[in-house]
Parts: sequence; structure tokens; C-alpha cells
Amino acid sequence: MEKLVIIPTYNERENISNILHAIFNLREGFHVLVIDDGSPDGTAEIVKGLQEKFKGQLFIEERSGKLGLGTAYIYGFKWALANNYQFVFEMDADFSHNPHDLIRLYHACKYESADLAIGSRYVKGGGVVNWPSNRIALSKGASLYTRIITWMPVKDPTAGFICYRKKVLETINLDEIRFTGYAFQIEMKFATWKLGFRIKEVPIIFQDRTFGVSKMNKGIVKEGILGVLKLRWHSLFTNYRRRVKNTGIAQLPQIHQSEMMAESK
Repeated sequence: MEKLVIIPTYNERENISNILHAIFNLREGFHVLVIDDGSPDGTAEIVKGLQEKFKGQLFIEERSGKLGLGTAYIYGFKWALANNYQFVFEMDADFSHNPHDLIRLYHACKYESADLAIGSRYVKGGGVVNWPSNRIALSKGASLYTRIITWMPVKDPTAGFICYRKKVLETINLDEIRFTGYAFQIEMKFATWKLGFRIKEVPIIFQDRTFGVSKMNKGIVKEGILGVLKLRWHSLFTNYRRRVKNTGIAQLPQIHQSEMMAESK
């Protein structure tokens, strides 16, 4: 068990089956953990219906209600650590992230010494497709604003297409990550950078979703603007390094032995 892709979902029935098939069709040994926040549209049922087809590769955790993107990923990180995955990915369900780029992010960590590989829209070779000009301006402005306030040398700090080495997630005190929305992505990169890990930005083409509804709203943008200021202030007093006794992962579910055996066949 080496590579785990975490996909948080809320009302993604139009996309979830296709994105899962696209990932598994890569035949690169990726496992997928879907974390569904009680989607009323039946997203979780679609995933569970595919588990027999992708036995030992596809897992789902269901939560009650919309608890936030950040809490979903934190839960997924702890699940990944409990099950000893070496490379852990963040990815959206809506094809804004090209599944083929999973391989490039993996190679950056596995073979190019990156501890955190970021699928970046704003490095040479990267870009955005099908976004309105005001959305692009907002995103680029947020990236510049974040770099100025935090001094973090990352050109796409709000990116959500990522690969972490296990040692990064083991080192960060995940219970110290405060933000749950837009600012969550910034804080995780900031914690990684502050702890001295090597970060590499891999150029990607980001394409706006075709199906389903965007989760972006004014509250998320507000959290991002104010969150960066809070993040910079708290960094003066916060040590993101996890204490040895505070693992926070012992109570999380592990893959059953029968599923592990199925994977090895």
C-alpha cells in the first residue's frame, strides 16, 4: 500500500463514478479514499456500489453533514497514516484536476526528492481553462497576497491538487491546523514550509468543472483573506511539529486484513 488519493465529496453524483474509473484506469496502483459529508444526492451509494469492482483499492468514510473541506482532509490524512500509506494525495472529484497528473505529482515526490508536490496553475507551463476573468483575477490576487503576508515561496498556495510524503503528515501536528475552508490549503503548505520540508510545484492545467455546482462562496473567500492574516500572526506562537505522544490516529479505522489480501492477489 503505497499511494492513496483522498477525494472529499458533497453532491458529486455526476462526477464520482467517472473520476474513480479514470484513476483506476491509470493502472498505477493508486488507492482511493472517498470522504462523503452526507451527500443527499446519493454520492456515497454510488461509491459503495463500485467497491466490489475495485476491491482492495476503493474505500469510503461517511460523515454526517457538511463538516468542511479541511476536516475531511485531516480525517483522511489520519486514516492514511493509520494504514501506512507512503504517498498521500489531495484531489477534487469534478475533473478540475486531471487524473493523469497524479503520476507527475507522485514522480516529483518519489524520484525528485520533493516532500510536498503541488499541482500549480501559476508556474511556467501551468494554467487555467474555462474560468471567467474575474475568478482568475481573484485566484491570482489571493496567491500574491498570501506570498506577501506569509513570505512563503509558493506561487499557487491555494492549490488543492497535492502529493505529500508520509513523513510530512507524520511530522505536522494535524490537530493544530485551524482552518476548514479556503485557508486550509494555505495553512497546510505553510506548516510544511515552516517545518523545513522541500516543496516542488508541478505545472498543471486546471479546468473548471463541467458538471455539478462549485463549492466556492463568499464565506470561503472571506476566510481566506482574514485567515492569511491570522495565520501569519499565529505563526509567531505556533509550532506545527507533532509531539510523539499526540498521534491522533490510533482510533481511526484500518483496512481489514481480507481487503489487504485481495489487493495482493
